Parts: sequence; structure tokens; C-alpha cells
Amino acid sequence: MHRVMMILILVFGVMGHAQSIDYNTKKGFAANGYDVVAYFDGKALEGKMDLTAVYDEVNYKFSSVDNLKKFKRNPESYLPQYGGYCAYAVAVNGKKVNINPETFEIRDGKLYLFYNQGKNNTLQFWLNESPNNLKDQADKNWEKIKN
Repeated sequence: MHRVMMILILVFGVMGHAQSIDYNTKKGFAANGYDVVAYFDGKALEGKMDLTAVYDEVNYKFSSVDNLKKFKRNPESYLPQYGGYCAYAVAVNGKKVNINPETFEIRDGKLYLFYNQGKNNTLQFWLNESPNNLKDQADKNWEKIKN
């Protein structure tokens, strides 16, 4: 009986510390393993397996030691919006859609990632359809779907 209680305490304790939002961690890393700091320099660069960090239970990879250090100093300033899901899909459909890590925008100091395959470059849709309005709608939708 004592052992069962200990297991239940552990299970519920872990559940209580679960992430507050759902992160897109395709390939086991945020941004599909791309360097979230490099985006702010206008570059989509794949991170390296030997340059990683964990923040809010999510793994991140970096392309350089400098970028890893920048992230560790202030991780929240580099996090992709909407858990790293496609900003356009969150805005228009209220859905969590995977991204192409090479399709991104930095707007007002924040990182937005987008789906891009074939003729569906959602970054172009975003830019053509009033990004500020879409951002406001995505913010509202994300509050409903983030958990």
C-alpha cells in the first residue's frame, strides 16, 4: 500500500509540473532544431548537437557558442511565438500546424515561424493579409489552444 501511494504522489507531482503551453518539438527540439537566436540576425541556421540548452522542459540547439550564451542569459526573448507552431495557422484556423524552420519573421522583437510547402507559403499569406491584425487574432486563439 505504501508503495502505491508513493507512485501516485510521483505521478501527480510530475503532472503538476507539466509545461504551461504546448511546444512544437518536431525532431525533439524547438524550431525543428534550428537556432532560435540566429533568427534575430536574419538567419535560419541549424543548431549543432553539441550546443544545446533546455528551457521550460524544451530542448534547443544552437549554431554557435555565442548564440547558446545569449539564449542562456535571456531565453524568453528568443522563444518562438505560439509554441513554435505556424503563426498564420494559429491566427486563421486556431490550429497547431508544423512549420518550415527556414520560413520566419521577426516582428516587434519576436520570432514567428510559418508553414511553407508547395504553393502554401503562409509567411506570404501573413504579410499580404495585414500581419498586425493576424497577430492580434493569433494571440487570442493561442490563449484557447496553448494547453
